[in-house]
This record gives sequence, C-alpha cells and structure tokens, in this order.
Amino acid sequence: MEQQPNQPSPENIMKIGTGFWASKILLTAVSFQLFTRLAEKKTMKANDIKNILGLKCTDRNVYDFLDALTIFGFLKREGILDTAIYSNSLDTDTFLDKNKPSYIGGILEMMNNRLYTFWGSLGEGLLTGLPQNEIKKSEDFFGLIYSDPEKLKGFINAMSGIQMGNFMAFAQKFDFTQYKTLIDVGGSAGLLSLMVARHNAHMRCTSFDLPPVEPVANATIQQFGLSDQVKTASGNFFTMPIPNADVVVMGNILHDWDEENKISLMKKAYDALPANGAFVAIENIIDSERKQNVFGMMMSLNMLIETGTGFDYTFADFNRWANIAGFKSTSIIPLTGPSSAAIAYK
Repeated sequence: MEQQPNQPSPENIMKIGTGFWASKILLTAVSFQLFTRLAEKKTMKANDIKNILGLKCTDRNVYDFLDALTIFGFLKREGILDTAIYSNSLDTDTFLDKNKPSYIGGILEMMNNRLYTFWGSLGEGLLTGLPQNEIKKSEDFFGLIYSDPEKLKGFINAMSGIQMGNFMAFAQKFDFTQYKTLIDVGGSAGLLSLMVARHNAHMRCTSFDLPPVEPVANATIQQFGLSDQVKTASGNFFTMPIPNADVVVMGNILHDWDEENKISLMKKAYDALPANGAFVAIENIIDSERKQNVFGMMMSLNMLIETGTGFDYTFADFNRWANIAGFKSTSIIPLTGPSSAAIAYK
C-alpha cells in the first residue's frame, strides 16, 4: 500500500537507529584492506575475496557483506551470488586504496580502532560532561601517541585523511594573490601547506607542530617534492607565540577547546599577522539555524567524547570571537561536504 502524504513512518527512525550497522560494515571493510586488495586485482569473485581475507564465515555471510557494500555504493558488482564479480567504485578506488596518495582511510581506521567503542559511552558523556576516551583508564591519549612513532604516524594519517579534500579546495578557492607567506598551526603532516604551495607557486608555507611531528611532515614534504616552498617549524602553540606570517591557518584545531581557549588562540593568531593579514579556521562550521550541518553537530559531540569541553561552532560564534580578538571583518568559504573556511581579517 502506498504511503499517504503526512502519514507517520518509522523509516527514518530505523535508518538512523541501525546506522551503526552500516558504519561497522564500511569500517570493517577498511580494516580488512578490502578496497586495497580489489584495487590490486581490479576484479574478484566472492570466494576469492573470502580466501584472501581469511574469512571463516559462511559463503552467504560473505555475499551479504559484499552486497551491502555494493548497495551503499562502495563496490560494483556483475552477476549474483556465486557468479558475482566485484570491483571498487570510483570513490573507494580513489580514496580507500592504501597504495594511493589520495587515501583517506586513516580516519576510518581510527574510528574503527578507537572511536567506535568510545561512542558507546555517549550517554555517560552527556550525563557527566567528561571525556569518554583513554582518559577513563587514566591514560593520556596524546601522551601515548606522541611517545610512540607508529601510533603518532597513524594519528597523523587519520587527521590528514579527514581534511585532505578541504585542503585541496581551500588552496584553490582562497585568493592568495595579496599574500606571500602562510603558517599552518597544528600542521600535522604538512598537507595543507603542500596543497597551497602546489596551487600557488609564489607562496612560502610553514607547517608548525610539536617536535615529534616534524620528521613525519618533512618526509611528506620530500615525497611531494616541494621543499623549496614548504618548511617545518616546531613548537607548542599554547606556550609560545605563533610565528609571523601573512596567513595563519588552523585546521580542526579550534574545536578541540572551550570558548576561552578558542578566543586565546585567535588572539595569538591576530598577533602573528600583519595589517590586512588573514586568520583561517577550517572546520565543520555549523549553519546558523542549526538545521543542516548534522556532521558538524556530530563532530561537536565527538569533541565531548575526546576532550569533554571542546565543541564545533557556527559562523556567528566565529564572528563574535573574531571581534573580541580584534579582527576587523570576516568571511566564509564553503569547502567540501560539511566543511568551510571561516576567515578573519586583521
């Protein structure tokens, strides 16, 4: 029977309520490196996938797993069941093949290995206002990763993956013609600086982060062959001044902190800029009516899980903080998906 307009339906309730099923299917495929294996072979039958991944479940379970990924648009399929031949979709072949520089799966690996479990305690986080990550076991997550080169590399890959599309868009959409230098505060692997340099030959960029990050960033810079335009600098942006530049960028930095620290960081950016310089925050800026950017609101809740006091924000929030910090005007540039570049001019 066709549903009549304005009649109640449980469809969206069930779609969202079972959303973690879909999430775990994708995260599991990434953890198995399924898309990387398929990129190597181009096409594979279900039984070959079962064998190469070492799956011990029934054939029917394998079909369900692969066909769900097909319905979601992550795989392509010709044939059905035992005659089916699978291959990557354009998106997964581009972004989830670990052998390609465009790989963004690092953030999905971190979601599977860490955040999937921690988000099970969202209710506790809302009730207590406390972080729900490693700190519950008296473990300092950032201390753990910065003391272990392999964990640090995985974390950097995760942070790079979630922002790569935004960095590419920003490098091409922002007008750099009146600027010569840029510093990316909390620059991680240096990808934002590299994207800006690649698309703006006159720019000289610096990726600024803690000392243990510098070797990773330098390796990335060498990989891109842009060492003449992109350099690294080490330091703590809370305990020392931000180095001077025409453009100061923070990508997914402000949302880690409470309002007081957000304003403090924006004031430090202001002090690092010349007259008419630009401060840029690249984040999941929530729409002012709080009706559209649901990813921004989910990321804000993720900051509760990770930090307890951090949160994502609207452009109106950014404008208020920019005014307090002393900036004369602001603008916003939509980037990819739910992300934008909020800009404050000195």
